Amino acid sequence: MQLAEKAVLGPQTVAPLSATGTLLLHLLRVTGFNGASMPTFRYADPNDAVHHGLLHPDGSRERLQGSLFEQQSPTGEQAAVARLLAPLEPRALICIGLNYRRHAAETGAAIPQRPVVFMKSPGAVQDPGAPIELPTTLASHQVDYEAELAVVIGRRCKNVGVEEALGAVLGYTCANDVSARDWQKRPELGGGQWCLGKSFDSFAPLGPVLVSPAEIPDPNALAISTELNGERVQDGHTSDMIFSVAEIIAFLSGSTTLLPGTVILTGTPEGVGMAADPPRWLKPGDLVEITIEAIGTLRNPVLAEGGTD
Repeated sequence: MQLAEKAVLGPQTVAPLSATGTLLLHLLRVTGFNGASMPTFRYADPNDAVHHGLLHPDGSRERLQGSLFEQQSPTGEQAAVARLLAPLEPRALICIGLNYRRHAAETGAAIPQRPVVFMKSPGAVQDPGAPIELPTTLASHQVDYEAELAVVIGRRCKNVGVEEALGAVLGYTCANDVSARDWQKRPELGGGQWCLGKSFDSFAPLGPVLVSPAEIPDPNALAISTELNGERVQDGHTSDMIFSVAEIIAFLSGSTTLLPGTVILTGTPEGVGMAADPPRWLKPGDLVEITIEAIGTLRNPVLAEGGTD
């Protein structure tokens, strides 16, 4: 896909910019789009009412009318964005582990014969720009980042073939599969609490926008990376997936109904903090930035639970 220059959820309709407006521009910087369709976003207005918006190529923001899973129509009204939200509230969060060849190699794991499936609680979803909170009550001292391509299912489907699977996709966004490795891996904490270690509050940031399949005809042709405090720590490509996005959808829909609003996290490339020497764990004051080609950058600061940086 030919990419245009970077577009910004923009200042064209807002002058002068407030501090909040400047932050929103920073959060909603989007790697270009070719005009076939436009990214959408979800936001709260100054009265805390929730809306969806359309991001135009010139950076202007327009409020949309209608549900995410039904026909949405432009209103011609400027989107009054007070707070950027995750692109949706997922019905379910289904995750695939060990789905990049180089990530499997860096962790010393064998290449799986079928997708490795686990779940995250929908309550773990966090908004762009909002903090990842390091658990202190059920304390974790080994919290890791994982850049992932997130797939949003747009229609009810079951037993979908690989060839038809991408037809069930509503759109794509960035995700961070934040992981408490001590809870996930250490037997003394319960024998390997994968779901708990992946489901603490704020452990599933999503955003900043939802990009349609018209913009991403091949989800396995995207650069994906993570920067931690400005340092590139993950630098991968979705072509390194062991199971393609279509194969994942087909597998997950086997004898199982996928509902509209299901979000699938498709695995992370090499470069996770757990595999660094020494390991690189998140700490208060960090900034995690996940970028996926044709979607944009998901930015989240890191705080201690109930505290500050």
